[in-house]
Amino acid sequence: MNERDWPEEGELVVCTVTKVKDFVAFVSLDEYNDIEGLIPIAEVARGWIKHIRDFVREGQKAVCKVLHVDRNRGHIDLSLKDVNDHQRKEKVHEWKNENKAKKWVEFVSEASGVAKEVIEDKFYQEYGSLYPVFEDILIDEEGTLKKLGFDENLSKSLVEVAGENAKLSKVTITGTLVLTSMKPDGVNVIRRALRSAQPKMKDVDIELVYVGAPKYRVKVTALDYKIAEKAINKVANAAIGVLERADGSGEFIRKQKSGKN
Repeated sequence: MNERDWPEEGELVVCTVTKVKDFVAFVSLDEYNDIEGLIPIAEVARGWIKHIRDFVREGQKAVCKVLHVDRNRGHIDLSLKDVNDHQRKEKVHEWKNENKAKKWVEFVSEASGVAKEVIEDKFYQEYGSLYPVFEDILIDEEGTLKKLGFDENLSKSLVEVAGENAKLSKVTITGTLVLTSMKPDGVNVIRRALRSAQPKMKDVDIELVYVGAPKYRVKVTALDYKIAEKAINKVANAAIGVLERADGSGEFIRKQKSGKN
């Protein structure tokens, strides 16, 4: 096995439960050539466990956290209890996308005549996974192809497959604008602030919702977190700038990121 055939400690992995005994569950790691790992009963769930089969069963898919890897002994310790619901959903989503991307790589291989192993190796080398490559092709075709360095024939096949199969995911981030003006025409000042807080940005959706004086909810949806963060900061700065120039005050309160749609 090479390095990529082994998970790293702390990594989340998708597993299939193959055997359950009284104090341990054995699993195969779906993303790593079905190599075996084990979940000690203490890592199956929090609290006292009377029957391990109340929590895991043969054939079950599970998302686990890698606790320890011993390549020499071929031994992998895993934890089921250390993965929360959000992490589980995100990992399953990522795993499904990777499975799609593997099929797309096969399409590219068939169309270009280049072995899929060669294509996958390059993807892993540059990105560490397969699916993000197809997303990047849609976002920045020229830059992505330059980064990969494929010949014209392979590049053309990659662009065609990405265009026919991949869809861009989006992320959403939110926050709250607190806008206050004590001037007689303060309502108009705030209206100007809100209008300035809706700049036109490519591939970005901006939504402002009145929550209750003096609060306004800001929701920004974009292709990735970098773009979304830039947009929401631009929104907040524009609105607060209008208030401050009119001797009012403004504050922006950030909320947690939402996952990809």
